[in-house]
Amino acid sequence: MTQNQKVVTRLLGVIVLMGGLAWASVPFYDWFCRVTGFGGTTQVAEQGSETVLDQTIRVRFDASLARDMPWEFRAMQPHMDIRIGETGLAFYEAYNPTDQPVAGTASFNVAPYETGAYFVKIACFCFELQVLQPGERVEMPVSFFVDPAILDDAEARGTPAITLSYTFHVTDMPEDYAALGPEPETVAN
Repeated sequence: MTQNQKVVTRLLGVIVLMGGLAWASVPFYDWFCRVTGFGGTTQVAEQGSETVLDQTIRVRFDASLARDMPWEFRAMQPHMDIRIGETGLAFYEAYNPTDQPVAGTASFNVAPYETGAYFVKIACFCFELQVLQPGERVEMPVSFFVDPAILDDAEARGTPAITLSYTFHVTDMPEDYAALGPEPETVAN
């Protein structure tokens, strides 16, 4: 193998390696955030905590819309005080003021970021695509608890409040949406 062929082979190897790392970085970062709560990423559980403490924490609720989202979206309560480990149930409201169906998905996080590993959702509207018909208004629940392990974390244990934030984004309408809608009216001759 000539010197030029060796250089080309090494460069191709570097390109393949860099491409592989770039491809793997997004799923790896997503996994890392879910496991550690990094960046305010919340956790998910099948059921509530088995331990409920007497100590309370305030959970604030925030709602916003991406620039192109035509809905109105708000938290139905500004905050709630719950005991650590207690299951809370909060509601958000969305309204589609347009004359077209609009699909949306909600991105979310909590602040301060170090509490993300301890904020646990049991059920949430953010787990699924939402489609609102023209003029439709819906209440969307989120069920959650703050893991008592928050008290074992030196950075998170003194947190007086956690803010749960959602931002709704326009999403492409599902391909099978037409099949889910009402039957078209037929005109008799």
